[in-house]
Amino acid sequence: MNRPRVILLAVVVAVLALAPFALGNFGVSLLNDIGISALVALGLVLLTGVGGATSFGQAAFVGIAAYATAWLTTAQGYSPWIGLLFALLLTGVAALAIGLLTLRLGGHFLPLSTIAWGLSIALLFGNMQALGSHTGLSKIPALVLGGVSLADPRAMYYLIWVVVGLAVLFCYNVLQSRSGRAIRSLRGGAILLASVGADAFRVRLTLFVLAALLAGVAGWLYAHTNRFVSPSPFDVRASIEYLLMAVAGGLGQLSGAIVGAALVLVMKNALQDVLPMFTQRGGELQAVGFAILFLLLLHYARAGLMGFVTRWTRGRFARKEAAQPPQAPPLPRRELPARGTKLLGVRNAVKRFGGLVAVNDVSFEVAAGEIVGLIGPNGAGKSTMFNLLTGTAPMTSGSVEFLGEDVTGLQQRVIANRGMARTFQHVKLRPHMTLLDNVALGAHGRTHKGLMAAGLRLDRREEAQIMAEAWRQLDRIGLAQRAHELAGSLPLGTQRILEIARALAADPVLLVLDEPAAGLRRKEKQELGELLRKLRAEGVTILIVEHDMDFVMKLVDRLVVMNFGSKLTEGVPAAVRANPDVQAAYLGGPVNTPPAARVEEPPRKAAVGAAA
Repeated sequence: MNRPRVILLAVVVAVLALAPFALGNFGVSLLNDIGISALVALGLVLLTGVGGATSFGQAAFVGIAAYATAWLTTAQGYSPWIGLLFALLLTGVAALAIGLLTLRLGGHFLPLSTIAWGLSIALLFGNMQALGSHTGLSKIPALVLGGVSLADPRAMYYLIWVVVGLAVLFCYNVLQSRSGRAIRSLRGGAILLASVGADAFRVRLTLFVLAALLAGVAGWLYAHTNRFVSPSPFDVRASIEYLLMAVAGGLGQLSGAIVGAALVLVMKNALQDVLPMFTQRGGELQAVGFAILFLLLLHYARAGLMGFVTRWTRGRFARKEAAQPPQAPPLPRRELPARGTKLLGVRNAVKRFGGLVAVNDVSFEVAAGEIVGLIGPNGAGKSTMFNLLTGTAPMTSGSVEFLGEDVTGLQQRVIANRGMARTFQHVKLRPHMTLLDNVALGAHGRTHKGLMAAGLRLDRREEAQIMAEAWRQLDRIGLAQRAHELAGSLPLGTQRILEIARALAADPVLLVLDEPAAGLRRKEKQELGELLRKLRAEGVTILIVEHDMDFVMKLVDRLVVMNFGSKLTEGVPAAVRANPDVQAAYLGGPVNTPPAARVEEPPRKAAVGAAA
């Protein structure tokens, strides 16, 4: 951390430490409520702001934990610290069950489902006699730490804010790790994560459970701070309020959880004091006030208060980044097959979309150590063939063999972890992540440390290895000096090169490139060609789909030509160039191979002059 950040953090800690001495009982209690709410909002910053999954049911997890510890300590007489374990266990199991049922829902169905279970859990609390029904549970014992009772709000204050500080530190460590890069890539889609060997659903489910556990800790603190629980603080309205805190503070900033909780609760208390002076409908007008706040935020500060502050102070409190790669032993490398060995075999591949035959009985092979081009005019079926090879799309019939094993029907991430790395026709980078982090994401399948190890900083050795590998790949493509820039600031051509570096970080046996030269200038294409030849010399096998025929003809060892979903011909570039069927396919005219069906692909402009 640089000096301004250290000073700012020290000031914040000092203010929080001295606050109870300057405030009355009401002020301390309000800060306690802010700290408890900030834990819930912190989970929403991760889940919604970073992971992109909106939840209107976090208050239900607060209630599960609060009721769990309340029941265990009042009805069964157990210690509140045992109550903490029980509360987290129950909350985690509930989140896991709910996540398994709802997280596969897309679009607006996921938020709607969270409203449903948020309503049902609150109703469950109010209709269980063992939990006091709508009356709730009272006489919850206070916490005792080291023989000292924390019944006084001032004593509880320090425990709450120490927990908040530790939670923020844990989440910060997670986001700077292997697991964090996968979490930050969730918005890029499941296909992106699968291409680096990660399971998007598992990442999202883990994040969902983590957010629920943070809410569970908040529920435990709430129960033993107020020493009374009832259903009303855990309904959907409370969940909406927690979400408003996260939005108000800034969904992209961990500190936004604290700032947002403070902003909403201070405003709520101020409105409760002021509105009754002017009207007897203070409760209704309070809801109107929050609605206005929400609309103003959406119009003028969508990134929240901390997003605004971050833009204003950009560069002044920036994290000090390493200028050189860390010293760490290299990650384990794959043993590449001997040159000339059969690496990939496609047999009678067929892909149908209803009555449309996109790929019709296509067969070809790729040997280790060569560069093979898959070409054809628009609608030839190349991209569909690409998706069949990588497991992105299921095959109707036929088979794909990779490294001597049948991989037909395997999930994309499984194939990726076996050594097949790919790039995309439409670049899939995370624009708000640095070049270094984007490339480090490619090494996900080569490492194994999980979220808990990351949060507790038990992954430092592996993380240093990942960063060293990412630096090496950036240096390989000539972008090491820009390692800490945001990927979204790069021009399209450079982004395509960066995507290749991410694929190389996976240490692939087969590198599958989808139009890597698109958008590159002439010199950049020359540099790309030199890089690919260098990779071939190192033993990496490359399969490339490209429309720049001049670039392909000068680069590849063999070409496979497709037209209307069928294989037209196969051979060395000179023979393919001279083939009259290929010339007819690109320039127009009769083709000997009958068309299977025209494939729907985005229109592209092929460089036909070189093909002729």
